[in-house]
Amino acid sequence: MSSEDEMVACFLSGELSSKRFGQNLRSHLAESGQAEQLLTYPDFSDAGANFARRALLAATRGYGENRDLFENFPTHVTWNRALLSADEAADARYVGYSYWVELSGGSRRPTDAAARIKAGLRAFDVPNEPFVEAARALRRGERFPPLILVGEGQDNLVCLEGHLRLTACALVGFPNDLECLIGSAPDMGRWAQ
Repeated sequence: MSSEDEMVACFLSGELSSKRFGQNLRSHLAESGQAEQLLTYPDFSDAGANFARRALLAATRGYGENRDLFENFPTHVTWNRALLSADEAADARYVGYSYWVELSGGSRRPTDAAARIKAGLRAFDVPNEPFVEAARALRRGERFPPLILVGEGQDNLVCLEGHLRLTACALVGFPNDLECLIGSAPDMGRWAQ
């Protein structure tokens, strides 16, 4: 079992280490007078820190405000930690954003995106080097934050956070026992379609 507070902390931790999202997150931390330790060493027993992290995710991604990434996201989600097999991880899909649809050739499957990256194809002419670098890091044994996947149950999972890491896993052939947080809700299909 997991919690909303753990998901929020995990989400922010993944974005903190992201070249794409990390700087914006650091700016919001500074504006709110918070240190990175709020994200790197979360204390889930501290209600004030949990509130600060939720506010940060709201400011940067629209969490709890029905906007941006979290538009139409269910309000009552059950969160669980899970280890996914290679086959289960390979079945996860990207969120339905144009970049991920294009990168995967329309399938939203990371395995299809990996094949296209290996073939030298780009989505919207965006370089593929970040995926290749992340795949190299995996091969060196580096550990990434858990992926955050969502669905109505444990099947038909869609990536909420960790698309680059999911793609890197596909490039290296999906290591066994991929650590994830999985959010499920009966009405998740509205968001995950």
